[in-house]
Amino acid sequence: MHDRNRTVGTTGRPVVAGVDGSAPSLWAVDRAAEEAGLRGLPLRLVYASLWERYEGSRPVGDPDRPSEEVLAEDIVTRAARRAHDRRPDVKVTTEVLPEEPEYALLRESRTASLLVLGSRGRGSRAAALLGSVSLTVAGHTHCPLIVVRDIHDAPAPSGTPGRVVVGVGEQPAGSAAVRFAVEEARRRGVPVEAVRAWRGPAHGSTGHPLFGGEPAHLHRQQAVEALEAALRDLPADVELHGRTVEGHAGTVLVDASRDACLLVVGAAPRHGHHGLRLGRVAHGVLHHAACPVAVVPERR
Repeated sequence: MHDRNRTVGTTGRPVVAGVDGSAPSLWAVDRAAEEAGLRGLPLRLVYASLWERYEGSRPVGDPDRPSEEVLAEDIVTRAARRAHDRRPDVKVTTEVLPEEPEYALLRESRTASLLVLGSRGRGSRAAALLGSVSLTVAGHTHCPLIVVRDIHDAPAPSGTPGRVVVGVGEQPAGSAAVRFAVEEARRRGVPVEAVRAWRGPAHGSTGHPLFGGEPAHLHRQQAVEALEAALRDLPADVELHGRTVEGHAGTVLVDASRDACLLVVGAAPRHGHHGLRLGRVAHGVLHHAACPVAVVPERR
């Protein structure tokens, strides 16, 4: 099953999942297999690690190969079998790379249609809500990234009740995140809920006639206009709902994730820097959302 050929050919860019043998990475394999099946794309499983850093005895039958490399081969083989059992219709290839996982996965994101990762990997501290690899890749990915953290995070079959939630940010018109959310909902036959959070001025509760009512109304109206712009010119074959909510965006989106099948947020390029701008909202939902989170790069 080990395949070092990176050429995808005419079948399209693959769905890529990072694996390392941890439970979250196996849940990511489940999710990635379903995503590949829904898209009609191949699945590529990648294990990346600098195994020369690990100490331990080498296998008796293969003295020239580090034990970590042998373990990695076993991990990707088992992961590929798991993916095949879940979606026999999906072509699966694997690769083991002797390098830092962050660098390998970011390179994979350049030629992938979708990258899927678990929330934590082997060796992560139990107290960490999100592993450093997932967080680093989320801040630099070149393609949409889905982070899963639970065994139930694989997509339900098409037609199963649920919805895709997308957060509408400051520049909603033509948002790649909204388009991604619509496509994900179409594949599953579920509605899209676009959510725009807004906050009134802090002095709005003073009761003073100059600071009451209208300032809050203006904030709410701006949120409504931003939401309308985000949903403009979208396909008519997907059920769309828009909702404005007063409150901190991170809290609003985490609340909305509790009965969603996917939460989508956008990440814009940082001016003068390499990578994306993952603000407090994106960080918050990656750590605390109750469903898988998709981070979608916004291109300018």
